[in-house]
Amino acid sequence: MKPTNNMDYTPETLADLSTGGRQGASPAVAMDRTLLFVGPEAAAPKVQIKERGLELKCVESYMQARYWLEKAAAHELPFAIVCEVEWNRQADLALAEMIHENPVLRRVPFILICLSGRSMDYRTALEMGVDDVYRSPFDWQDVFRRIEFLRGFKRELSLGNPAAASRFDGRIPSDKRVFDIMVSAGLLLVLSPLLLLIALLIKLESKGSIFYVAERAGSGYDIFPFYKFRSMGSGADKQLKELSETSNQYGAGEESVFVKIENDPRITRIGRILRNTSLDELPQLFNVLKGDMSIVGNRPLPLYEAEMLTTDHSAGRFLAPAGITGLWQVTKRGGNDMSISERIQLDIEYAQNYSLWYDFKIIFKTIPALLQQTSV
Repeated sequence: MKPTNNMDYTPETLADLSTGGRQGASPAVAMDRTLLFVGPEAAAPKVQIKERGLELKCVESYMQARYWLEKAAAHELPFAIVCEVEWNRQADLALAEMIHENPVLRRVPFILICLSGRSMDYRTALEMGVDDVYRSPFDWQDVFRRIEFLRGFKRELSLGNPAAASRFDGRIPSDKRVFDIMVSAGLLLVLSPLLLLIALLIKLESKGSIFYVAERAGSGYDIFPFYKFRSMGSGADKQLKELSETSNQYGAGEESVFVKIENDPRITRIGRILRNTSLDELPQLFNVLKGDMSIVGNRPLPLYEAEMLTTDHSAGRFLAPAGITGLWQVTKRGGNDMSISERIQLDIEYAQNYSLWYDFKIIFKTIPALLQQTSV
């Protein structure tokens, strides 16, 4: 039997919640920073909650969770709801269904976690209204990054963003996915001699791995290992903070989201050739083949950049698949006259309008855009 829903909200309340519940000073701020954890208190991520300045509300039963949510006033909705599924194998999805059927509660991120690592029906969970499912082992930092994205995404959804309404699941459309597989597999086969040559040159010039592998945030803020040919010497990541303060094309300081270093001294001779011809991007064809990325999309971001784009309208850029090339690259490839807001707006524009035909137009513009003259 489906749980009944006694919560009743006026249109004014819904409008207030859609803008974050901050139209006036009220106790909303305190409760908006409360994470509702459903399960044994010992399993709650207390360290991560404290680091983010959140409060923990822990309940150990479906009825307690439902009672707490139903008694909460409209301005006292939680920051997120995290449910540990082992506490009750039936009530977890019943809670998800109750939340999903409520027009206000479904604006709150709802995450299922399974610390035992037992198998779960992921598809059923999503159909019942769960936003994401994590099985052990997992990183709580990833869970909180996902929650931050979901908060921004659901705000876009409540404001009527059409891309948010149609692309929440983060899956690449079938026609686009078929195209990606055909192109990436074909290119990897044809370019295999070139890939081997580049690998040999990198190995001969400097010590270190042939590939650079780093975590990136893609569609729906999903985090995946991102592949490139290594174009820098060893220890390059350690020098990034200093260079970002002195040579970042997007400016220095905490307000600078993106990092791009002009005439980057960390780049090797072979690496500079690879970058100026974009040959260092070729290993991302493996990401495309795996389904992490698409041929065309918004660039997957390093986590330190992605974390700064989850709390306002810019979260809309994550509604598009991650891609090797995209709209902002072909618009002002390598140019240092593109502001952060312009780049974000181009990403959002693509997320709202992408299609296979739109991708073809971007691909046709990509080849001349690759012949950049700036050393970035």
